[in-house]
Amino acid sequence: MSVETRGFWAFFERTVRRGTAVVAMAAAIVLAGCAGQGPVPMAAADVTATNGNFAEAYKLGAGDELRVIVFGEPDLSGEFEIDGSGAFSMPLIGQLDAFQLTVVELEKAIAAKLTEGYLIDPRVNVEVLNYRPFYIVGEVKDGGEFPYISGMHAVKAVAIAGGYTYRANTQKVMITRKGTAEEIEMPASQGTAIFPGDVIRIPERYF
Repeated sequence: MSVETRGFWAFFERTVRRGTAVVAMAAAIVLAGCAGQGPVPMAAADVTATNGNFAEAYKLGAGDELRVIVFGEPDLSGEFEIDGSGAFSMPLIGQLDAFQLTVVELEKAIAAKLTEGYLIDPRVNVEVLNYRPFYIVGEVKDGGEFPYISGMHAVKAVAIAGGYTYRANTQKVMITRKGTAEEIEMPASQGTAIFPGDVIRIPERYF
């Protein structure tokens, strides 16, 4: 993802806390670039995650909080938050880029760094303590930023946001995945998985 796109998402996450109106404006900016495009399919990793392998397929990003354990090395272990650039810093090895890596890929990246003059055959475990939030805007009663809960789906997301307004189209949701500028049209059902960092827009019905 480009530096400009990363910068936008960092800006989005800061401004969303200032109110729902700001959230809606920021989401509109993202979606403006998608005008005229039809619905696009979910990314392959997202499809895999819906099939029960979420933890393994999940791609890390800004705002995720991690616990890193280097077995036998408590001074190298700890809890870390991925910053707006998609990186975090560990003792000895310094800054690591975790953006769009799975936890398994990050474990391998940390181990590889530690073998560069520090440890022989390090064993590393990475766990996501807290996922970045998701956002819901449009025709819901209380849109905004919400903590991500494991097993989140479209119906649950709408309920957390206070339910639909009377103008809402209750048949579909429009989703912008973290790190993309493409809006995905999906059914408003329990079968539509929601992921950390998603921006969900509930459209207005026209009849």
